[in-house]
Amino acid sequence: MRDPAAPVLTFEVPGLPPLRSPALSIFTAGSRQATRVRTLLTAACDAAQRTGWTPLTAPVALEVVVRRPPEQHLGDATNFLCGIGDVLQDKHRVPPGSVAHLGVLVDVALFVDDRQIQQINYREEPADEPSYQVKVAALD
Repeated sequence: MRDPAAPVLTFEVPGLPPLRSPALSIFTAGSRQATRVRTLLTAACDAAQRTGWTPLTAPVALEVVVRRPPEQHLGDATNFLCGIGDVLQDKHRVPPGSVAHLGVLVDVALFVDDRQIQQINYREEPADEPSYQVKVAALD
């Protein structure tokens, strides 16, 4: 159960979330997910800077609301959630060469390890343009 006084960070991101694929790391410079990764990191960075957020070390809840046109089915919940978890965790454990192209965005982390995610809420809503909302909250 979440303590109402515990840290919470909510932010909006244009486009669709990065998709995790077993074939190629989403952090590879030439990955088809590179733009989505940078967009998510930029939005997370802006939100973290506005609020003074520091990466959580305790268990976290992750809530994601994906908005997209009903006919647009590029990606599914599990791949979106894995991609978001990978991108928002501390990337200093990833081999340095694989994330060097991210520049200062490599330092953006909302939690230390995606293993901290112990609660997930995911839903999709119809929309004319794709976007999504991410909410990260500390758990008791």
